[in-house]
Amino acid sequence: MGQAKLCLQQAAAAAASEKKARDIVILDMRELTPVTDYFVICSANSTTQVQAIADNIEEKLLEQGVKPLAKEGYREARWILLDYGACVVHVFMEEDRQFYNLERLWGDAEKQVYQS
Repeated sequence: MGQAKLCLQQAAAAAASEKKARDIVILDMRELTPVTDYFVICSANSTTQVQAIADNIEEKLLEQGVKPLAKEGYREARWILLDYGACVVHVFMEEDRQFYNLERLWGDAEKQVYQS
């Protein structure tokens, strides 16, 4: 089970990277909240790119048989949240990411910088 979850956040990060997402990080939330095990956080330069990244993550995970439990923010495309249960993906416009600063809010989480 743990390995499947590990693959989920890595697959999401890889799919984001394919669409040129910037500053991709994975936060290990397991010791901090019962809501999810991992956050994947990344940035984009435009709302079009935010949507393209989210679309690619959905497509790649669907190929593995994984569907999101919920998706928020797609229409505005400034912060799209894809909830996969064990992994929650946040795709931000850069200025929105700086404003909400989830990395600081969850500063106690172990942080892994994704390298493609």
